[in-house]
Amino acid sequence: MRNLLLSVATILMAGATGAAPAQAAQLPKGAARNVVLVHGAFVDQTSWKPVADILTKKGYNVTLVENPLTSLAADVDATKQALAKQNGKTVLVGHSWGGVVITQAGDDPKVSALVYVSAFAPDVGQSLATLAKSGPATEGTAAIHPDEKGNLYIDPKVFPSAVAADLPPEIAEALASHQLPLNHTAFEAPVDTAAWRDKPTLYVISTKDKVVAPEVQKMFATMMHAQTTEVAGSHASLVVHAKEVAEAIEKATLVN
Repeated sequence: MRNLLLSVATILMAGATGAAPAQAAQLPKGAARNVVLVHGAFVDQTSWKPVADILTKKGYNVTLVENPLTSLAADVDATKQALAKQNGKTVLVGHSWGGVVITQAGDDPKVSALVYVSAFAPDVGQSLATLAKSGPATEGTAAIHPDEKGNLYIDPKVFPSAVAADLPPEIAEALASHQLPLNHTAFEAPVDTAAWRDKPTLYVISTKDKVVAPEVQKMFATMMHAQTTEVAGSHASLVVHAKEVAEAIEKATLVN
């Protein structure tokens, strides 16, 4: 999975990252220098590589969290370990399932702002399962099934159209066949903290998302009083629209 996603990121972002200056730019005065990126289910941290490359070239200190995907507690612990290594203000970003993780982990005093990218945003007492049942069914969520061990996957036949319709078909199919499972206990675990209640929040809405319905994303953003950015992308917009996602994160670094 790691090599596959690195290859995908390199191919898709060759033009965008190549245009960046060789030396790190001077960050705006007062900007948070640190950015911690939390990935979603079924992929690993390299799904954030296109965004990380853009931000790193601009001088930000970027950390990619490696979620074990074995439980909410384990993923929150991995995120908190990453936050503990930051020096100063930090923007915490989550994609998809990563939104649940940053909701729980984002109460860290170093976190100056939260950014949700096509992400679930539970309130206290809500789980991913709760949100999935309460919102409109989507092609992606309907295709999530457990194996005999209780690990969750998206049906590989549905994955390309539901998750990554704007990626080249051969890449989407390869990602579908190399999924990393999410344990069912993570799916069912409620959060007991909603960091967005106390932190400035931004939300990147993917208007062609077939996993988290765009109207649900807008509902989350409204609930959180989040600043919003819209991109005409699928659930994989963090790759396909990395430039716009990176720009939204940069806005969050300026929030006081």
